Amino acid sequence: MDSTEPKAFGASPASQPAAWETSTQFAPTQFGPGAEGGRPPPPSPFDVCHVGVVLRVVMGVQLVVALGVSFLAASPLDAASRWAQTMVASLPASLLWLVVACACRRWLTRASEAAQWGFAAALGAVCAGLGQWQSSWLDLALSGQQMVWGWPQVPPMLTGAAMACVGLAWLRHRARSELPAHASARLAELQARIRPHFLFNTLNTAIALVQIDPQRAESVLEDLAELFRQALASPTMRTTLNAEIDLAQRYLSIEQLRFGERVTVRWELDDDAGRAEVPALILQPLVENAVRHGIEASPQGGWIVVRTKVQSGRAVLTVSNSVPAETPTHSTAGHGIALRNVRQRLKLMHDVESDFEAGLQASSDARQPPVYVVRVAVPMPRKENSR
Repeated sequence: MDSTEPKAFGASPASQPAAWETSTQFAPTQFGPGAEGGRPPPPSPFDVCHVGVVLRVVMGVQLVVALGVSFLAASPLDAASRWAQTMVASLPASLLWLVVACACRRWLTRASEAAQWGFAAALGAVCAGLGQWQSSWLDLALSGQQMVWGWPQVPPMLTGAAMACVGLAWLRHRARSELPAHASARLAELQARIRPHFLFNTLNTAIALVQIDPQRAESVLEDLAELFRQALASPTMRTTLNAEIDLAQRYLSIEQLRFGERVTVRWELDDDAGRAEVPALILQPLVENAVRHGIEASPQGGWIVVRTKVQSGRAVLTVSNSVPAETPTHSTAGHGIALRNVRQRLKLMHDVESDFEAGLQASSDARQPPVYVVRVAVPMPRKENSR
């Protein structure tokens, strides 16, 4: 078996040969409450400090404003002119609401539900009032029209409070249903991909080890139990990249007993990247695809490389695997379901702040077969959330 990684990925440093050797060791098994200690808290409805949330809130408010002013417009051009004038007040008000909500999110998360609704409505009224004052001040500066205090401020403030409540309702729904029903169904399908023959092979391996190495047989069964415990977890569960790596190491440790010298695994891990939040059960399907379509499909076996690093404020996870030289396109045959599922759940959790890429990459050496690479990038947690 040619287990040498293509030059496109770089050679393993001579001072760290254990990176390849220790990949066959079993990770420590944890059960019970301690195993959950690394999971981040559930999302807060006021976690609005994301580009995707800001864009959706701003666009939603502007759409409502545009529809409102169109009732008084005599033509599409007049409607556009009125909307542009109204945007002077509505856009700063929307952004101010988001900034204040983001700054107060830690306190608001601990507050009661009534306090959250009251704060959102009051903040919406204040922001809308300030926007109306800004618009009146511009009218005074440009046309000399005097500001009138009293009733002219009431409708904008009531509208701001109502829009804030609508926005909070959407944010609460978003936090509660991070995975909609169709994504949950696909996740259930993905969880079932820990195939029955993998279970049978693992049990047979453990039975064979009972007489030879009982302690290792026990470790195999513990790793298998942990795999199924995670596979049956809630589809909406968040976890850390470190926890996902631990689960993938358990899976690959079992598979290495099965394939022996046919598979070589290398881990290049950045401890800082492990703090990133990801949906539960996203790495194990990726390494399972690498085994199934890169190792199992090749009589000579192959290699798998898992890398993590922090780059430009994001955690980057890369899973690379060799491709059978005889049929290089066959290795991609079964990647569709798992990859679409992972991509969808990343978008649901991190929106536009996540990236997902997968496909064959040509080797720098034309004589070498291509390499299949999956790259995932998610934002690193903010400092206050990582404490």
